[in-house]
Amino acid sequence: MRKVALFLLLCSFTKVWAQPEIKPYGALPSAAQVKWQKLEYYMFIHFGPNTFTDKEWGHGDEDPKVFNPTELDARQWARTAKSAGMKGIIITAKHHDGFCLWPSAYSKHTVRESAWKNGKGDVLAELSAACKEYGLLFGVYLSPWDRNHPAYGTPEYNQIFANQLKEAHTKYGDVFEQWFDGANGEGPNGKKQVYDWPLFEGTVTNIHPNVIFFSDAGPGCRWIGNEDGFSGTTMWSTINRKEFAPGMSGIQAKLNKGQEDGTDWVPGEADVSIRPGWFYSPSTDDKVKTLPWLLDIYYGSVGRNSNLLLNVPVDRRGLIHKNDSLRLMELKKVLDESFKTNLAVKARTAATNTRPLSPMTSAAYLTDNNYNTYWATAEGKLEGTINLSFEKAITFNRLEIQEFIPLGQRVKAFSVSVLDGKEYREIANETTIGYKRILRLPNTTTKNVRISILDAKASPVISEVKLFRAPELLADPVIKRDKAGMVTISSASTDPVFYYTLNGSEPTASSAKFTKAFSFPQSGVVKAKAFIDGGKKSGATVSTTFDLAPTSWTSAAAAKAIDGDVGTFFAGTGYPQEVVVDMGSATKVSGFSYTPRERGGIVYTYEFYLSQDGKSWGSPVAKGSFANILNSPVKQRVKLAQSASARYFKLVAVAPADEKETRVVVAEVGVF
Repeated sequence: MRKVALFLLLCSFTKVWAQPEIKPYGALPSAAQVKWQKLEYYMFIHFGPNTFTDKEWGHGDEDPKVFNPTELDARQWARTAKSAGMKGIIITAKHHDGFCLWPSAYSKHTVRESAWKNGKGDVLAELSAACKEYGLLFGVYLSPWDRNHPAYGTPEYNQIFANQLKEAHTKYGDVFEQWFDGANGEGPNGKKQVYDWPLFEGTVTNIHPNVIFFSDAGPGCRWIGNEDGFSGTTMWSTINRKEFAPGMSGIQAKLNKGQEDGTDWVPGEADVSIRPGWFYSPSTDDKVKTLPWLLDIYYGSVGRNSNLLLNVPVDRRGLIHKNDSLRLMELKKVLDESFKTNLAVKARTAATNTRPLSPMTSAAYLTDNNYNTYWATAEGKLEGTINLSFEKAITFNRLEIQEFIPLGQRVKAFSVSVLDGKEYREIANETTIGYKRILRLPNTTTKNVRISILDAKASPVISEVKLFRAPELLADPVIKRDKAGMVTISSASTDPVFYYTLNGSEPTASSAKFTKAFSFPQSGVVKAKAFIDGGKKSGATVSTTFDLAPTSWTSAAAAKAIDGDVGTFFAGTGYPQEVVVDMGSATKVSGFSYTPRERGGIVYTYEFYLSQDGKSWGSPVAKGSFANILNSPVKQRVKLAQSASARYFKLVAVAPADEKETRVVVAEVGVF
């Protein structure tokens, strides 16, 4: 009888505290995708023959013996990633050159044929073991494009590539992410491949059913539409997968912000390199992204409902370079300091439109540091207000807010206000939230913070709200030069004092102090550093490489391409297209540069000519292609095989980076 009474009591208790049904909305993430989203930040490693040949895209004809890292230590890579706060490592097991970092039975272009360890080495084996030792997840990038394999471009190749995928997924333990891109060019036989994506994906999922596939179309996660590391300020985790395929052009804008009513849950992954290129080059040792730059990327990715995949290329020794490692530790230190103390835990929480008769969706769960609890509005209520009140005024400059994504992404718009005197003052007005949104705000002191959900697709379900006070940082100098060769140095803040050098040396407080614009018409490097606190504290060194100033240059058709302003540009229609420049006098030329405009018209294949009279051009002194320029539209510098004197130069745009493009756009062209 006592057991029956106890049973009835438990039933009654369960009924009172039962979670009222919240209907899922729209496309939903799988359990594996939710787990993946919580990783937030992990490492990309580009490593292979390109590391030794100083190329971004190898041609597959390199001697495999060029791959010979003399001090390779995968444990150092894993140790660095772990210390940086990263959750895993994805490595370029096979890039477009076809070189395999493991001794594949299906290729003759592998570590087996290299000089490293007399052909007995296996990078994947060493890295997977190191990841396991340091508690990191292990992922692989295998490019389907193979510029070496003789079968590429034939029906047989798809099965060969599937066999390589099977090797990578069966020999090295669990793989959390399989990274694909859509690069598809000619093989050594001059043919392109029609990729069998169902075969590739099926091969992997038969081994690792919970793997996350990255590509332009997912299905696990998607490219963010650029290689700068920035998601859209509006960022939906859903897209219509049927509209996308790996390697498609013209889809960047849609991928960057997602599609509001997308049929499939394919969240964003922001991939970016810590250096200007993806593979290691000695020339970029002093071009590691600055701490403020990396912070911008972090807040523009993790802070905008995306995961951050930060590339840290391994050098020719087989180690992560100290410059990269130090910058990663600086970033970790600042992030730890920024998110160390959640001020919101001290708040009294209240909310409007809370789901009635629902103690399991209380506003109290907003600050309990438990993602699996949440507050929700009543069914059909698309608006609601969250109030955080404090006994004593707090000062904060970061706000973090999360939706409970297992029930779908819902919020379309929200704002943040603080009590200022007797009235509330709005300090932010944003769109989507998703898994996590972090707002960078000015230092704000208040006793009351109000978060207003202004619009949603369905009843908002908010998991967490957090407030932090992050340390303030030095603002990096921005170095600019006009057409006349006058250089200015500035920053977003008026606090720092700038010191600079023109000889390549590191700026110190004893270097030249910037007080006004100075003349620097020659080609060369200007380095600057910001100092505060009487020179006791300094920021990162910023380096800018200039071509010859186009002071007296003329161009009949392309004046805007030689005005020293990347914001203006020459535009023409049709390929090939010529840009001819008169430098006014004979000039020694060692190389040329081309600066594209990100929004279309990007040149891929080029020819470059020199002339004394502007009539007789002869053969091109340089010709080729700007590797990966469509995805990374940054300034390209090409060194000539031999310097020459000329008065005129001509850049010929032979073919576009986007095969459907007819425009030719040149923001700047120059020589050095």
